[in-house]
Amino acid sequence: MWRKRLELNKDRERFVADANKSRERTMNRAVKLLAAKPRPVEELRERLLEKLWTDETIVDGVIEKLKEYDYLDDEKFAGDLALSKLRQKPQGQRRLKQALSQKKLSRENVDQAIKQAFEKMPESELIDTAIEKRLRLKGKPETRVDTKKFYDHLLRLGFDYGLIRSKLADLGRITTEDQ
Repeated sequence: MWRKRLELNKDRERFVADANKSRERTMNRAVKLLAAKPRPVEELRERLLEKLWTDETIVDGVIEKLKEYDYLDDEKFAGDLALSKLRQKPQGQRRLKQALSQKKLSRENVDQAIKQAFEKMPESELIDTAIEKRLRLKGKPETRVDTKKFYDHLLRLGFDYGLIRSKLADLGRITTEDQ
């Protein structure tokens, strides 16, 4: 819905009658948007510029003020989002990078957030969790087709092929020792 409004606003001209009132309204809108959910700077800038009663100068001033108050910090946002995604569902670096890239964040922030997230939650532990869950739900793969589906599932979760091979090879050795 808001994308449609944004497209309509491009055709219309901005009009700032009272700069102080516009600044206040923009600040209030920014705080409400951030209260609803944390956002990266670029996303917030886009949302604030949807309104015709503000302009880029006012929006930039509001964003700078929010940064001073520590309400906006793309580095912290990226780090928190990366950890949150890993806690919600175990996934590999590739999938996490794809998810973070969809947010309006710089490549450096994304890379740094991924690095820090995997320091706190190592990928080898995450893949173990994913494997345990899959085994709980589907059981041990009996056929070659089942094994292929298991590999594919872990690849879709974004884990590295080499890591998947070694973990599933370990799983194969463990289950043959159990028998």
